[in-house]
Amino acid sequence: MSTQRITTPFGARSTAAEVVAGIDLGGRRAVVTGASSGIGVETARALASAGAEVTLAVRDAGAGRRTAEDLIATTGNKNVLVAPLDLADQDSVRAFVAGWEGPLHILVDNAGIMATPETRTPQGWELQFAVNHLGHLALTTGLRDALAAAGGARVVVVSSVGHVNGGVLFDDVNFERHPYDPWAAYSQSKIANVLFAVEAARRWAADRIAVNALNPGRITATNLGRHMGGIADAPASFEPGSTNVSWKDVEQGAATSVLLAASPLVEGVTGRYFEDCQEAGPYRPGVRRGVAAHALDPEKAARLWRISVEMLTPA
Repeated sequence: MSTQRITTPFGARSTAAEVVAGIDLGGRRAVVTGASSGIGVETARALASAGAEVTLAVRDAGAGRRTAEDLIATTGNKNVLVAPLDLADQDSVRAFVAGWEGPLHILVDNAGIMATPETRTPQGWELQFAVNHLGHLALTTGLRDALAAAGGARVVVVSSVGHVNGGVLFDDVNFERHPYDPWAAYSQSKIANVLFAVEAARRWAADRIAVNALNPGRITATNLGRHMGGIADAPASFEPGSTNVSWKDVEQGAATSVLLAASPLVEGVTGRYFEDCQEAGPYRPGVRRGVAAHALDPEKAARLWRISVEMLTPA
């Protein structure tokens, strides 16, 4: 694979429907986590519209069923399924993996939480790290055989520009000794998403499993900012289709995920970080774009993998 930066004809204003137009995903199977709200719905809609069988992996089964009904009605694709998945609960993750049969061509690790009050799982794990990173790592590694069986599978990991704000506390990922800060914890989990993609891409290259991370952009009208006291709300002047590049609607926000999940333009591309339907350039301080060098560091990626697997291994 070339190391040249990947560019496409699409950009920040492109929608998921535009990215997937003309692509036939018939015969392919996809899983989208967090697919009952926000960009998860639009990612699933685009994949279903292209003919894929899409499983909505959701914590709220009722919301998942309502979303599935909507997607079936709007796409005409009856192969939209719902399966329970709570990424904060490792028993739930294991049950999802155990229940999966056959190959898996596309896995979109989309679900996430942001800036939550200090909360811990029963294992004592900080919640944002547990959901955004550990839950998806356990899910994806659990489905590795299914991905390998697909021959050319793609894993898409939704990160955030927030990853540039700091690093991984390798000696204290659960904020047991450091004062808890919701934004520092969020940033750590989003760096972890990118580092996971880097290491999984390296480990699974022989299985032809492509793994890439992305920043979807600043999205209006989603549940992600529910712990932020309204500061995530779009400005009153924002309208869908606006040229205000600081904000995207959900259809635009899902576009980069769909590009990495389905487009032939990125066939064979792996271990990279995208935004606005392009491979991101280096982060420059003061500009909320690009990818931080430490997020692509292979040594840090390997170290995080080891720590994460150890945390997930029962005592």
